[in-house]
Amino acid sequence: MQELTDQQLYSALQYAKSQDENAGRAMLEQFQNNQPALAHTILGIFPSMIAEKDQNMAYLFMDLCFDVLCVFQNAFGALPTQQSMGVDWIEKFAGLLGAELQSFMTDQPMDSKIRNQLQDRFAGRMIDSNAQTGLVNFMNLSIDQYVAEYRPSIEAVRISKTMIFVVIQLFEAIYNQSGPIKH
Repeated sequence: MQELTDQQLYSALQYAKSQDENAGRAMLEQFQNNQPALAHTILGIFPSMIAEKDQNMAYLFMDLCFDVLCVFQNAFGALPTQQSMGVDWIEKFAGLLGAELQSFMTDQPMDSKIRNQLQDRFAGRMIDSNAQTGLVNFMNLSIDQYVAEYRPSIEAVRISKTMIFVVIQLFEAIYNQSGPIKH
């Protein structure tokens, strides 16, 4: 998948910010209908992991996920349905992330040295993937702006930045799996 240019990213972000409440609600309902497993992961599981550290940070995360959804749909077209793709793709992707993501769940018992190694390995793999770096940077900047004003825990910030990166990776996996994309 080709990375969005600054102009494409700006245009897609403007599209995301221009959605009113009704349009946003309809978009989220369509997302939940077309990709129920992904929607549950992104809007349920990931925010609950963040909410363990900071509830308001979890709300910000869900807002940013909506922006990511809008950016991808605006830039690359309609999101393919889970049914058209099968669930194999998400199972394979989740299998790659399994142990590494568990290392971010502090309620899971794990040796701290192993936890740190898994987190470092995850970060390294994700950085090497070059996933929409402009979008990742914008999302991280949004989190940093929130942090400057509200001072959530360092752990909540780290988990949020990691999870927003994973969300972007998941969307890339969907669009890469589904074939040709529009620009």
